[in-house]
Amino acid sequence: MPSQQKPQSASNRSKTSAPETAHSITVRKAQLSDLDKLVALENRVFTYDQIGRRSFRYLLQRPSVQVWVAELTHNSVPGAEDSATIFAGYTIILTRKNSRKWRVYSLATAPEARGKGAAKALMNVVQETAENNPNVSTVSLEVKCDNAGAIALYRNLGFEVVDVMPNYYSDGSDGYRLQISL
Repeated sequence: MPSQQKPQSASNRSKTSAPETAHSITVRKAQLSDLDKLVALENRVFTYDQIGRRSFRYLLQRPSVQVWVAELTHNSVPGAEDSATIFAGYTIILTRKNSRKWRVYSLATAPEARGKGAAKALMNVVQETAENNPNVSTVSLEVKCDNAGAIALYRNLGFEVVDVMPNYYSDGSDGYRLQISL
């Protein structure tokens, strides 16, 4: 099971002649010390179906749950020593003993990290970890029907819509269930 994904680098060029900006994303297993950051990100990103502090603590301590976090390190100039690292996102994977199916219970990306590859890096670790486990045959997840960015990401990773769930979320919005066979 990988403990960290290889850092991904990307360059963002503005339309002006501003200096090049580089960033790298590191994915690692979450620790209990990440609890405050997980709760803060959850409260920033979701206005519905939020995971509370007590639930995060419980999930972090369960052997059948995997919580991964992504950290984005931003350098103002490639190779420069002045950099800032932000808590870019997390994903929670639910597993069950004797089950061949894993469920992506939640995935959140900080607004300032969106479009920089954090969600893709997290999902790549999920898929890599699942593929390296001979007991796992499928990974599923749910997503709001109007979350076009997330749906596009999941489809690009090979997930397919297998169900439509009316009024699935607490705010009354519909959801898709997506799945990938490994």
